[in-house]
Amino acid sequence: MRGSLATAATLSISLCLWWWGCQPQSPTPISRNPIDCAGCHPDQYREWSGSMHAYASEDPVFVAMNQRGQEETDGELDNFCIQCHAPLANLEGVSTDGTNLDELSEEYQGVTCAFCHMVDGVEELHNNGLTIADDGDVRGPFNDPQPTTAHGSVYSALHDRAQLKSSDLCGSCHDVVTQNGLFLERTYDEWSHSLYNRETDKGGLTCSGCHMDGRDGLAATSSTQTRRLHNHAFPGVDVALVSFPQQDTQRQMVDEFLQTAIWAELCVEPTSNGTRVTVTLENVTAGHAWPSGAAQDRRAWVELVATRSHTNDGLEQTQPDHVQETLFQSGVVADDVSISSIEDPNLWSLRDFLFDDNDEAVHMFWEGTSVQSELLPAPTTPNTQAPDYVQTHLSHEYELEGIHPESVTMRVRMRPIGLDIIDDLIESGHLDPIHRSAIPTLEVTAEPITWSVGMNTTCVP
Repeated sequence: MRGSLATAATLSISLCLWWWGCQPQSPTPISRNPIDCAGCHPDQYREWSGSMHAYASEDPVFVAMNQRGQEETDGELDNFCIQCHAPLANLEGVSTDGTNLDELSEEYQGVTCAFCHMVDGVEELHNNGLTIADDGDVRGPFNDPQPTTAHGSVYSALHDRAQLKSSDLCGSCHDVVTQNGLFLERTYDEWSHSLYNRETDKGGLTCSGCHMDGRDGLAATSSTQTRRLHNHAFPGVDVALVSFPQQDTQRQMVDEFLQTAIWAELCVEPTSNGTRVTVTLENVTAGHAWPSGAAQDRRAWVELVATRSHTNDGLEQTQPDHVQETLFQSGVVADDVSISSIEDPNLWSLRDFLFDDNDEAVHMFWEGTSVQSELLPAPTTPNTQAPDYVQTHLSHEYELEGIHPESVTMRVRMRPIGLDIIDDLIESGHLDPIHRSAIPTLEVTAEPITWSVGMNTTCVP
């Protein structure tokens, strides 16, 4: 009798467990707060915490521009900005236009771990056309994830930098079409027409293959298997303007990115009435046009200075025996002066120029209806005879009439956002002037390129 009861009890428990296991269970939601990921993924969290993804909704320029845009469009801007700058806040409806982001908790700030790793599809390749699956599974690049009690883990080609599809995930926020129908930001589109858009085993390079440089290590503190990991710092050209984690590290990565992006050459040749200086630039490592992203806000330009030395005639007792006299200059500004504010007919500026319906230059994206691009294109093919070949060497000539310099020096400089944009936001009362001094002037050419008399060449790379 006792044995029969025991057998019946065992069978009853087994049937109960079988029934429970076969029933659809409500998945445990993935934590929205990035700090909850740090316990198991400390390296990834540290890298992300200093990234522009983490900073996206806290950037005072973003806050100011969104606030002004909401006011000037009478709210028609709606969720246009936050759909990419604070996607979870937008997705879960805790913010409809981004004007209350400062009241929200950390889980809704920026582009978070949870948002990216819940993406399971791409519907549109612009304006955050991503689909989310909140099924308790974290999407990642490993097809054999180690089990964990923290969450489910599944492979996703969208999160595997070796797969071309992974660029679709990035492109969905890094291509932007305005409410005026203007194709404003085109980073993914630029990449998709470049020679980098091919399988990685055939020489291709995905967005994350470049911006998430890898290393070998453990994916989590509980892991036992060494894998190739993605770096979650996502360096580009932007830097934080307020106190933020990993600022020195992020700035160092930005400098390294920039100083390998452009090849430059300086040529100096005498003419019948002076000197011709030619500067040639080529985009050699960026997988898209350069500059890219919010290219209407970027300011990149060439600084050129031609000089000669002369002997001090003794009248200037505090000067050395030989002093340098500037004969010609273009693109020379102090770090606190807007490059757009100077009268310089010879200036070579690399950026997008934004115009309204009246062909008037405008600063704010919601005003723009057309764009004129002056960018360095990404290479499409090494075959100069191919139909889709584009000339990636762009040159600019400077005619120095009546001038015969002894030395010519050039460099390429850049600001992630122009001081004229900053001044406009300050003047309208939307941005605190304290942030102006934080705008960096970045050196794109690691060292100035100099030609001088006596060299056995007219061109210096």
